[in-house]
Amino acid sequence: MIKKMLPLSIRKYLLMSKRQRMHEIRLTIWYMPILYICLAVLLVAITLYLDLTLEISQYTFDLLSMDASVTRILVSTLIGGVLTLSAFTLNSLLVVLTTFSGQFSPRMLLDFISDRQTQHALGIFNGSFVYVLLLFLFIGSSKKEMFVAAPMMTIGLAFLSAITFIFFINHASTWMQVHNITYNMKQVSEVMIHQTLKKDLEAHRTTEDGDIMEEEKKNILHVKAKHSGYIQLVDFQGMIQLAQKENLVLQLHYKVGDYVLAGNEVLSLWGPETDNIFTDSYLQFIEMGHKETEIQDLQMGIHKLAEVAIKSLGNDDPKTASNTIDQMADLMLTVEDQLTFTPYLIDQEDRIRVILQSEPFDYYLYRGFGYIRHYAKDNHLIITEIVRALALLAESIQPSKHRDLWAFACNTIDHIEREVIYELDKTFLLQEVHKLARLTGHFRDYKEIEDKFYPNANKNT
Repeated sequence: MIKKMLPLSIRKYLLMSKRQRMHEIRLTIWYMPILYICLAVLLVAITLYLDLTLEISQYTFDLLSMDASVTRILVSTLIGGVLTLSAFTLNSLLVVLTTFSGQFSPRMLLDFISDRQTQHALGIFNGSFVYVLLLFLFIGSSKKEMFVAAPMMTIGLAFLSAITFIFFINHASTWMQVHNITYNMKQVSEVMIHQTLKKDLEAHRTTEDGDIMEEEKKNILHVKAKHSGYIQLVDFQGMIQLAQKENLVLQLHYKVGDYVLAGNEVLSLWGPETDNIFTDSYLQFIEMGHKETEIQDLQMGIHKLAEVAIKSLGNDDPKTASNTIDQMADLMLTVEDQLTFTPYLIDQEDRIRVILQSEPFDYYLYRGFGYIRHYAKDNHLIITEIVRALALLAESIQPSKHRDLWAFACNTIDHIEREVIYELDKTFLLQEVHKLARLTGHFRDYKEIEDKFYPNANKNT
């Protein structure tokens, strides 16, 4: 009953799981300011206690003391000053968000808002304003003649607000630099891989084929979604434990980040006994919502990086696209190093309990570089940069992935119109292809590519 009386903007957090709720709260702009406002209220209580109850003015130097009238003028003046700094900060924040949305990607807005330095700056301004406002309210009617803690704390917060304002302007201008944008986005994805995917999936993955109870598929049950939305979060550990308890095998038909319509078959389950299975219990492990989140969705982080490169191509900014391609290659290296490309999840007894949708390495290659090459079209410079990044990957990645890298590169350059490409563009492109062929062991295939670009046996490259 009480939940229904709450505003929708607050009620939605009560409907989320604890993990999703904490993630969403940290992405909001009010989370950190509320903490600073609570701290400001506490500081007001301490300040009033020191001045009105302990009367510390009796134990300090006269230089530090200030009479009541001057203190009231000081505090009232700083109320307007702190409020002005807060207004300038908010204006700067709106400018940054507008720039991000227009020039890069609207999905980057949350990255800047959720940045800890941004939230601390907003928190300091809001906390300082609440502090001086409450302090003025209480000392305005006080009959105390001398104050020490109130003017000292007020002056200190004024200096802190001024320094924070300078810091925030520098932080915003630095954060907007392209190399910092792409690096921060890649860092977010890598943190998600280390802290989320490794904990949720890699601890249960197995590369060995096991018993998936093929003979028991005659008892298969199909579980359909109750409502439409994006799959935001899956409690794989809880799902595995329940499947182990009921001796079942589950197969998920969608990945985290996919959009599912009500009535779509989300998962199937089978086992020796499925007559008394309550299928809705397994739907509770799948959290759905109206938007994509990055908690378990690596694709979203990859798409955000790709969108920066795509936007830069539309704005005739090849250097930004090149920088993004480099960061994408580094992210692909982390993906290959940290993730196991197998769909099987096992329980504590090493029995397969969950079968996921297959996501091989070439799937991530396509999600990252595939979108960029599509929008690059006939931009031979960007195609060369993609091939160069693939060659860098081939030098650091496991040899088992070399075939995927070479196939992707060949597919990328197959659509280049060889009649209109400049001679130097052709030369530099073939140099990168030659390097990739040497690293992946496809030198014979390179000869065929070279013959296509130089059908008259021009061997100048």
